[in-house]
Amino acid sequence: MKKVIVCIIMAAAIFATMEVALKIGGSGLDSFQLTAVRFLIGGLVLVPPAILESRRSGYRLNAKDIAWMALLGVVGIALSMVAFQMGVLRCNASTAAPLFCTNPLFAMVIAHLFTTEKMDTRKWIAFALGIIAAVFMISPWSVQEGNTVSGMAIMLFAAVTFAAYSVMGKRSIGRIGTYTQTSVSFIVGSLILLVVTAATGRPVTEGLAENIWVVLYCGIVVTGIGYLFYFLAIRYSDASTGSITFFIKPAIAPVFAVIILLETVRWNTVAGIILLVTASVITITDTVLKRKEVAAAENA
Repeated sequence: MKKVIVCIIMAAAIFATMEVALKIGGSGLDSFQLTAVRFLIGGLVLVPPAILESRRSGYRLNAKDIAWMALLGVVGIALSMVAFQMGVLRCNASTAAPLFCTNPLFAMVIAHLFTTEKMDTRKWIAFALGIIAAVFMISPWSVQEGNTVSGMAIMLFAAVTFAAYSVMGKRSIGRIGTYTQTSVSFIVGSLILLVVTAATGRPVTEGLAENIWVVLYCGIVVTGIGYLFYFLAIRYSDASTGSITFFIKPAIAPVFAVIILLETVRWNTVAGIILLVTASVITITDTVLKRKEVAAAENA
């Protein structure tokens, strides 16, 4: 249990620095460029555990698997994470972080529509609380300085598309493997994004040397090591327990934004974070209760 707690805290703390780091790095780099490079680095960091995982399972990737992971990479990296980077640059880090953390709630709805995982009353309540939380954080009655309507809209798009990436990935992750699927989808998605970046005349290598430390931090620490701790938490427990990472992050991220970027966190953001954490707790409680019901039925 201690290993699980350490991994969750480490993953949450690292992920909580993401928006601050990307806001700093994004000021000197193109959004497509930074996203492609950081996920390429992050994917390479996950290659060693992916190889070990593949050897243990004995599963060998085929052409269909590669094509599927390429699609995952397009949705998760080229769409969601590019939008995430663009959203970070157009709103405060203290707002961007909790807004993106609504993605597990959107994942529930997408799973309800396209899979056999159906929503129940508790999950609908959690989703409603999540929507209310987003409204509080957006604060349409008085948009906070540093936030823009376009930035927050783009961030919600990033959350929805990342939710789609998560639901899609769940279909094959058991067969392919957690590290393998994540690593390959990161690398292939990044390479596709680099091609798009070059084809559209955006910078590919310009500015990387001048921002090398931010790029390495975003790639190795945030994307690589952050996901490694997240997956270790799941490995030592389960997916529901590991997802606590995203419940903790919204509470930590604004602290880094205040300390490093000198942002001001208003009452509506705090209210939104509290509602979001409440929705997340309801979601994980629902999952735990369902598992207990299934276990009780099997033992009856």
